[in-house]
Amino acid sequence: MNVRRLIPGTAVAAVTALGLTTLTACSGQSAAAGNTDKFDVVASFYPMAFLAERIGGGHVHVSSLTGPGQEPHDLELSTRQRVQVEEADALLYLKNLQPAVDDAVAQSEVKTKIDAAKLTTLEQHGSEVGGHAAEHDHEHGEEEAGLDPHIWLDPVRYAEVAKGVGAAFEKADPGHAADYKKNTAALVSELDALNTQFKTGLANTRTKVFITTHAAFGYLAERYGLTEEAISGLDPESEPSAARVRELEKMAKADGVSTVFYETLVSDKTAKTVAKDAGLRTDVLDPIEGITGKSRGKDYFAVQKANLKALQTALGTK
Repeated sequence: MNVRRLIPGTAVAAVTALGLTTLTACSGQSAAAGNTDKFDVVASFYPMAFLAERIGGGHVHVSSLTGPGQEPHDLELSTRQRVQVEEADALLYLKNLQPAVDDAVAQSEVKTKIDAAKLTTLEQHGSEVGGHAAEHDHEHGEEEAGLDPHIWLDPVRYAEVAKGVGAAFEKADPGHAADYKKNTAALVSELDALNTQFKTGLANTRTKVFITTHAAFGYLAERYGLTEEAISGLDPESEPSAARVRELEKMAKADGVSTVFYETLVSDKTAKTVAKDAGLRTDVLDPIEGITGKSRGKDYFAVQKANLKALQTALGTK
C-alpha cells in the first residue's frame, strides 16, 4: 500500500548492490517485493499464501517467502527477503514450522502479524497418530511427541485459520472489509464441502492404517478415524531406526496395509526401501507444502482431492 517503513541502511544497501528488486511469488511468477498500491501480504509458505490470495482477492498483493519446490522446514531468508518482510503491510506465518521466519517476524516492526498457530488448536503428535496409535506409543518410544504444525491438511482446522485471517485482514484494511468477509465465507464453505468429501469417502474402508514418509497427516488421520504410521517423525529429514522399520513391516501385515506413501518435496528413497522389503506398493500423499509441476493439481483443493483418491485406493474403499 505504498507504506515505506524504516529499514536498516545496510540491508537496503545490500539489496541495491545486488540489484534484486523482484521476488518469486507463490505462483512462481515475478512480482514486486512490496510497497505496491495494494495491501501487501508476505506469507511464509504456500498454505498461508493460498489463504491470503483467496481471502484478499484483488485487494491484496501476496508474496511467499518459500519458493515452489523448496522444502519449507529448511528455509533460510536472504537479505532481500528480510527487507521484504519489513516492507509488508501484513505478515502471515505458522510459528514453529520455519525458525528463520519466526526470527524475522519477531524482529519486524510490521503491525499486522498473523500467526496461524494461534487461530486453531495444535496437538502433540509423534510417529503414530490416530486410531490404535495410543496403544503402541509406549512400546517403541521412537520419537517424543511434539506440537504438530500441519494444521492445513485438516480442512476443519484450515477453515478456522481462514476465519482468523479474514478477521485480521478486515481490521488491518477496513476499506475492503466487506469483500474480505465475503471471500472468507466462500472459502470456508468450500473447505466445509471438502471435509464432507473426506468424511464420506473414507467412512467405509478395508483398513484404517496408512504409512507415510513423515508425520504430516496426523490431524487428517484423527479427523477421519484413521491411523497414520510415519517412517520418520515430524521432521521430514529424520532417519528411522532399524527397529522402527521392522515394526512398520510387522504392522503392515497385521493391519492389511497395502501402500507406503511418499511426498513430492522429500526424497522417496526410504519409503521405497520400506515398501520393497515389506512387499508393498508406493504412491504419493502430498502434504501440500508447495505446488510444483509434480503436484497432482494446481492448488490446495485439487491436491487435497487427489490425496483423498490416493487414500481411498490404499485403504480399500468399500
